[in-house]
Amino acid sequence: EATTSGARLELACKEAGICLRTYRRWLTKGVLTEDGRPSAMRPAPKNKLTPAEREQIIAVCNSKEFKSLPPSQIVPTLLDQGEYIASEATYYRVLRQEGQLNQRGRQRKRRGQFKPTSYSATGPNQVFTWDITYLPSPVKGLYYYLYLIEDIFSRKIVGWEVHQKEYGELAAELLQRTVHRERCFKQPLVLHSDNGAPMKSLTMRAKVEELGITASFSRPRVSDDNPFVESLFRTLKYAPAWPIKGFSCLSDSRSWVQKFVHWYNTQHKHSAINYVTPHQKHQGLDVEILAQRQRVLEKKRRENPNRWSGEVRCCAPIERVDLNPEKAQSEVA
Repeated sequence: EATTSGARLELACKEAGICLRTYRRWLTKGVLTEDGRPSAMRPAPKNKLTPAEREQIIAVCNSKEFKSLPPSQIVPTLLDQGEYIASEATYYRVLRQEGQLNQRGRQRKRRGQFKPTSYSATGPNQVFTWDITYLPSPVKGLYYYLYLIEDIFSRKIVGWEVHQKEYGELAAELLQRTVHRERCFKQPLVLHSDNGAPMKSLTMRAKVEELGITASFSRPRVSDDNPFVESLFRTLKYAPAWPIKGFSCLSDSRSWVQKFVHWYNTQHKHSAINYVTPHQKHQGLDVEILAQRQRVLEKKRRENPNRWSGEVRCCAPIERVDLNPEKAQSEVA
């Protein structure tokens, strides 16, 4: 019907789920014959199991000796006893067909890890992310610990401290000071982190609940679930002034981090927020700054249009930032 209406034969076959060669094989002297695949008589494979062999496999797998072992253990054990019934793949296939391919043994079944909930920030003080990183010292094995909280919308470092140990109470105190400094107490706020001991300590959990904050956690051993603060740590440790030989003392590390935070928040033009500083983005100053850049570019293009083959660079402010965004349905498909 499709080809009679003018459609291409190849596209019509593709829509019907068959290839062009199959259609031509069905077409005999201009007459379309019936699909012979469902009623075709196919010979049984020469290596097909007999009913007795299938029953033997099931009996062996359910026996007292092998009921808690997988086929990968059963087949070699039988070989050591001078007996062979079928391969491991055949065992698995038979067990699957019989509905017996389940967890064999008393160990807990491995649970799948679901991706953390996606959160979006359309303004400052909506989604925070935090983590702890090591700051080296001249002594091998001795570190200082940088606690750092970042606002994902503006990329601003809103809270930081350096201590000599990882401790949940220190993190809880930093979070409370940060919330009061940013004046977002009892406002809708999400705090994302990984699964470290300080992040999931009872003290930290109690403080998050007390402040009315929604806690969000990464999947175990998946660093990509906390990308914003991990990227910030890379910027910190690859800074030109980073002391390669380590920090001499705790006060030295705190002084260095304080200078870095001031530079990062007020001088560093961040590429992810269209090259404005995190402080400018956090205060909402980026709109006018980017608009001024747009006016300058438009003026220069009018004065010398030959310099531009298309539009000038985009100077639109970033209006939304997503934490662990969901994949589009087209990408999943």
